[in-house]
Amino acid sequence: MTTSHDIKALTPETFPAWLALAQKHNGVWGGCYCSYFHGDTEQTIKREYDGPTFKQRLVTEGVAHAALVFDGDAAIAWCEYGSPHELPGIYHRKEFDAGEAHQAPLRITCFFVDRDHRRSGVAREALDGALALIAQAGGGEVVSFPNELVPDKKTSSSFLHNGTRAMFEKAGFTFERDIGKRKTVMRITVPPAVA
Repeated sequence: MTTSHDIKALTPETFPAWLALAQKHNGVWGGCYCSYFHGDTEQTIKREYDGPTFKQRLVTEGVAHAALVFDGDAAIAWCEYGSPHELPGIYHRKEFDAGEAHQAPLRITCFFVDRDHRRSGVAREALDGALALIAQAGGGEVVSFPNELVPDKKTSSSFLHNGTRAMFEKAGFTFERDIGKRKTVMRITVPPAVA
């Protein structure tokens, strides 16, 4: 897919743009600040910090990863990814774990798109950006849990926190199984980027 925006990794330098996007939307997903899937670290206990501070500490520690989509200087979307250790909290965890023969070293857990840019392909740009950043870091197997849309039923894009099965299929992911009511398990192996 051709990207019409710049993709940057979530780093201490890009965190202010990420935070501005989250704050524009009241902290995202009811004040989550994209920390729902994260666990504690040795240095940072989630319950001891507010959402923005917790996320900033994880970014500083190097245990919060995301591809940010930029329109000029403003972040307009992100795709969160990381190791199962970084992102242990997933929906339908028991059902997912029960069906896993081996654990993929990476997972994609969350998307967010600025309300002014939804339904314009920006989520796909964020997904492609995350896969490119994963390739640059050496590649590897990636699992994700996109939503299965119900045919002929309109779903608000604000509820698609992990994208759609169709978007992941177009990006090259393979469907494996359903978990929960409307979640899927999809997988791809990302080759390392060519130097």
